[in-house]
Amino acid sequence: MPTHVLVAVDGSAHSECALEFVADEWGDVPTTLLHVIDPAQAGYDAGVLPSGSEAWYRSAEKSADDLLTEYRTRFAATRATEDNTAATIDTRTEVGRPATTIVEVADDVDADHVVVGSHGRQGVSRLVLGSVAEAVVRRSPVPVTVVR
Repeated sequence: MPTHVLVAVDGSAHSECALEFVADEWGDVPTTLLHVIDPAQAGYDAGVLPSGSEAWYRSAEKSADDLLTEYRTRFAATRATEDNTAATIDTRTEVGRPATTIVEVADDVDADHVVVGSHGRQGVSRLVLGSVAEAVVRRSPVPVTVVR
């Protein structure tokens, strides 16, 4: 059984399943919920002007805070034990490439297990676009559970 679990969340149905999996399997284990803001997603949404990128980042940061607050509340509610206590639940928002950042944060928080949701990409799209879950599995020095 792990002693500290890192759960990567992005608001997708798959990351919600990952969250539920950890609550069901390791409800008494300290857990860190991580959301990675990927600057590559800004694309043209950030606009051409420098102020556009600042506005995009502020919006992404607010969305991350809202998501982590919601997930932490739901997670804590499902993890409560019979004596109405639960293990520590930390949240963290980072900026970077998702797979690399997940592996780095796992090391930083001394997580001994990582749980990520699978987006279920198959065939050519998986090869062309890559898969965060697959990259985490390949790079992580600790066990990784991919939840569908």
